[in-house]
Amino acid sequence: MSLHTTVALLVCTVIVIIGVLTGAAAGFLARLDGASYPTVITRAIAAFTATLTLAIIAATQLVRLA
Repeated sequence: MSLHTTVALLVCTVIVIIGVLTGAAAGFLARLDGASYPTVITRAIAAFTATLTLAIIAATQLVRLA
């Protein structure tokens, strides 16, 4: 495994962890706002998906640098 691959995997792992935390925070804040559970889940999934999109972009850029 090359150094670039290791860095790309590490960056993706960190971003996925941040994505899970972002999704949980979005759901928590939506629930505090009085949203229903389906709305909470939708907002959490949207935040998590946006963060995963960031991970894909970051990984693509790191692989292109190799």
